[in-house]
Amino acid sequence: MAEKALVTGAAGFIGSHLAEELLKTGFEVVGIDSLTDYYDVRLKQRNLDFLTPHDGFQFIAQSINDANLEAALEGVSYVFHQAAQAGVRASWGSRFEDYIDCNIRATQKLCEAVKNKPVKKFVYASSSSVYGDTDRLPMSEDGLVRPVSPYGVTKLDAENMCLLYRKSDGLPAVCLRYFTVYGPRQRPDMAIHRFLRGALLGSAVEVYGNGEQTRDFTYVSDIVAANILAMKYEGGETVFNIGGGSRVSVNYVLDLIGRYAKPDFDVRYKAGEKGDVRHTYADTTRARDELSFEPKMTLENGIELQAEWMKEILQLPLAD
Repeated sequence: MAEKALVTGAAGFIGSHLAEELLKTGFEVVGIDSLTDYYDVRLKQRNLDFLTPHDGFQFIAQSINDANLEAALEGVSYVFHQAAQAGVRASWGSRFEDYIDCNIRATQKLCEAVKNKPVKKFVYASSSSVYGDTDRLPMSEDGLVRPVSPYGVTKLDAENMCLLYRKSDGLPAVCLRYFTVYGPRQRPDMAIHRFLRGALLGSAVEVYGNGEQTRDFTYVSDIVAANILAMKYEGGETVFNIGGGSRVSVNYVLDLIGRYAKPDFDVRYKAGEKGDVRHTYADTTRARDELSFEPKMTLENGIELQAEWMKEILQLPLAD
């Protein structure tokens, strides 16, 4: 009998890739996603098209806070908590309540529902945003965590919630801190998606800052692989950095995009915004030693693959 996994955020960027991989490898998958309109819902529905043909896929179109988790967890051996209200810049001001509901309350409710279930592993999708703006590079899991955005604060709170339930109730939680994930199905508000869209359509591309800020870019298939490795992990570590080993400047990424789109596209630099950090760089020693994680995708090949995907979706009549 096939094992069953629950994937929250299953219609999203990373969640849909993860659910698809689990289905391909013989799992039954229960996907939960509220299909919020943070970005065009048609993109999420298109992501679901990769999942719904599988007989082993069940979809619940509700938020974690509203769903019947007792029913959703029936027979589930593994939980992958990918769902979150995303976006550093959007987390300031009046929308912060959404981040509390989706990132903190939903995580607490899910932990509470899982704690007495025979779940073998609970994998939480955390973020490099928990580190904030630090000069201590590469970023180590044992280093200082001091978020500089409300989004980062809620991701750290949710991470701590998972580890609290691990300590108090034996929840088999492992937290993966993702570093700047990119690839096909990436959200429209994320940098590489915006850059490729502008370059392919011939519209201006806005860059926050001077472009010399650096990021540790991680291809989505490497993120999926890290989740699968964490699912199988039997050691005692609880927090892992998952980075792609491709720490480069934003300007370097723009140059790469020129190879696959238009080399002379219009780039306009503007002031950085609240919550932006200068550099990210993952120390992945622990993930390598404990999980046997090694990123496989080069940045050059990854951006080429995302560019091909972008050319397909730009044929859709998507909302701005």
